[in-house]
Amino acid sequence: MLALSHIFEALTGAPLAGAGQVITDVVIDSRLAIPGSLFVALPGERTDGHQFVGAAFAKGAVAALVQQDLPDFYTLDLREPITYSHAAELKLPVCLRVADSLAALQTAAKFWRGRLDIRVVGVTGSVGKTTTKEIVAAVLGTRFRTLKSEGNLNNEIGLPLSLLRLTEAHERAVLEMGFYQIGEIALLCSLARPHIGVVNNVYGVHLARAGSIENIVLGKGELVEALPPAPDGVAVLNFDEPMVMSMASRTKARVITYGLDSQADVWASDVAGLGLEGIHFQLHYPKARETLHVRFPMLGRHSVHTALRAVAVGLAEGLTWQEIVGGLQGMEAHSQLRLYAVTGPGGSLILDDSYNASPESVIAALNLLEEMEAKRRVAVLGDMLELGEREEEGHRLVGRRAADAVDLLITIGALAETIAAEAMASGLSARRIVKVADRDSALAYLKENLRGGDVVLVKGSHGMRLDRLVGALEQTSPGV
Repeated sequence: MLALSHIFEALTGAPLAGAGQVITDVVIDSRLAIPGSLFVALPGERTDGHQFVGAAFAKGAVAALVQQDLPDFYTLDLREPITYSHAAELKLPVCLRVADSLAALQTAAKFWRGRLDIRVVGVTGSVGKTTTKEIVAAVLGTRFRTLKSEGNLNNEIGLPLSLLRLTEAHERAVLEMGFYQIGEIALLCSLARPHIGVVNNVYGVHLARAGSIENIVLGKGELVEALPPAPDGVAVLNFDEPMVMSMASRTKARVITYGLDSQADVWASDVAGLGLEGIHFQLHYPKARETLHVRFPMLGRHSVHTALRAVAVGLAEGLTWQEIVGGLQGMEAHSQLRLYAVTGPGGSLILDDSYNASPESVIAALNLLEEMEAKRRVAVLGDMLELGEREEEGHRLVGRRAADAVDLLITIGALAETIAAEAMASGLSARRIVKVADRDSALAYLKENLRGGDVVLVKGSHGMRLDRLVGALEQTSPGV
């Protein structure tokens, strides 16, 4: 178990006698502190974690990593040599003074990861990282005790927190790795030391921050570059994405490809959408001359790629087909995925995919909507943010797809007006398009106009907070 002595050893080079206190969790939010936890005080633009050290201690935290002097609390300065006298004096709770609390968090995570005999799977891609992480963990969990990063803790703060939640009992870890700039995934890999790298896709998501699609390819490819050589290292690459396949030459690991092309190592055919029941497809693994009929409970035909990634990881880790298919079909994994179906006004069905949006993910969601049996297919689409130079093109692509897929289009926000304009130009009647400026206007319209048999997709960038619209619609559904 992670102990306070491990934190001392990571940050000073030597454990501190008498510091055997078990660390129950590592948190950066004082509200999440529990008895025995370590609180990491991070300075921020809006709030400074150092203001909440007392609150963390009040909730039972035994130590805090700080980079500011806090005279009100007992402190050990780890920037200076620690002597045996400090062990005799040690009392809890204690502030551990470091030069940089984020760097200290990362150093501690790297140290703890290095002590554990565990295989790590890293997952990256422009779209579908969290979903892939959940399903891969479900498949590996059929045999191994597996830790997965919670939510989307996929950056230089979140990934170290996940690593510090590992124990000696864990056999596998599945960690999401996000990307905004070159060097970021390389840093995460230096901490996590992955054996398997899964790359979903490369799209112009967050292009405003990344700078160019070439930078995104370079940045996400850092995952496969960090893998150990074959046979221990395995790169799982999307055969259907040329930019992903270009990464094969950048790794010394064994490459397993997946996709809808029969040239892939693991591929699928005869993909059929089953509406809210998920999808069905034929799974092929030519190397073993295997063909299986698989029903996968995720929504939308595009979800077949998610299933194939998990299959490839399962094969790389030596799982049986029974274990792999059992993991794919297990409902536990799908309780935390992002697309939910809830009842809305008038007995309508709301497909809540409001967590985030890129042109590719919105088009995939529209494809799902088109598959659904409905009296009317309604799309409520908000602005897609951080697209950089792809902003207008991306919204127009979505508008063209919406024209073919929906009976009623409702756009929210100034950017989404481009979706409406392109849908109209592509043949969707003006009377089937409603443009509103904000969530409240959308809510008012939907409450008055939705009826039984309508299937309603709600999707937009996280900054639009369309999850609040879904919550309000659910509150107005029958029986609520």
